[in-house]
Amino acid sequence: MSNLSDKLKTATQADQPNTRIKQNLINKEDQVRIAKIKTAVLAEGDRIRAKYPILQHQDFIGMAILLASIAGVVGTAWLYLQGTLAWYVTIPVIAIFLSFTHELEHDLIHYMYFRKNKFMHNLMMALVWICRPSTINPWARRHLHLHHHKHSGTATDLEERAITNGERFTPLRLLMMLDLELSIVLRIFKVPSHLRLKALLRGAAGNFPLASVFWVGWHLYSIYWIVQGAAWLVGYTVPWPSFITPELVATANTVAVLVFAPNLLRSFSINFISSNMHYFGDIEDGNFVQQCQVLNSKWFVIPHLFCFNFGSTHAIHHFVVRDPFYIRQMTAKRAHEVMRENGVRFNDLGTFKRSNRWEMQAA
Repeated sequence: MSNLSDKLKTATQADQPNTRIKQNLINKEDQVRIAKIKTAVLAEGDRIRAKYPILQHQDFIGMAILLASIAGVVGTAWLYLQGTLAWYVTIPVIAIFLSFTHELEHDLIHYMYFRKNKFMHNLMMALVWICRPSTINPWARRHLHLHHHKHSGTATDLEERAITNGERFTPLRLLMMLDLELSIVLRIFKVPSHLRLKALLRGAAGNFPLASVFWVGWHLYSIYWIVQGAAWLVGYTVPWPSFITPELVATANTVAVLVFAPNLLRSFSINFISSNMHYFGDIEDGNFVQQCQVLNSKWFVIPHLFCFNFGSTHAIHHFVVRDPFYIRQMTAKRAHEVMRENGVRFNDLGTFKRSNRWEMQAA
């Protein structure tokens, strides 16, 4: 596609109520349900935009949210460095601000901000990536994410597979949600053989340079404290190289509070919610009714705090791509009503036992 307009048209094509996406694979009853949900959500979005004219200034709102989030991160870090905030307050507060930048990145992937201004669009993409250095390059993620929308929950949905969707729920899966580098290593042999090399190359390119530096730094920091802890337990003093000074360790601890821990908390929360609200493996390709459930149970309040209520509103996005994340929050009440009426599942906690399969029997 030659320009942003063409890409936007493709990315939002599924918003049209009568769009036929692999309808030969979707049962007719769900085709009708999908059309009803799309029509209702689009109408509610239009109603809210008419009620609040400021929502027409989408570019301004997106940039304002981004700048406010960056200011929040910087201000919180400054208060920590001044000794005003404790580490256990600093980490979650920064993670909350970072959750806004994740939602902005997701909207940007769908060209919702500055689609006619390439410089500003790419500037926002760069800033949301810098805010979350543990993540893949957003320009690379765009290809994975748009494919995810076309074939959500299928074997080629590499975006969801990378965050453990479809895996048995074990302590190892929890660790993989926390450490995406480990997830890639452990899951690569489950990717279809003809896609493995492409997946590895895309992963390496997408992680360079920010995520590469983040994960190397995090693993080195973790190894240091694991070794120190084990040595302390047996009463042994580790003869570290001379360059590992108390000052270096203190600096690393500060980086851990301000960079490592908030990003890990935020990414674990979104990976936990996203990988379990999407279904995998036995759904009809392109069937939006089967792709996602709504996870808005009180049991998920804490992870939702660090991923902006993602489990409650993301399923709406699968039906209607057009609306940015804050409008999805505003349309959620009406959207949930029509989704519930038309077969979308709510708080299907059995997914944790079924490896995220749609069918009710254990996978």
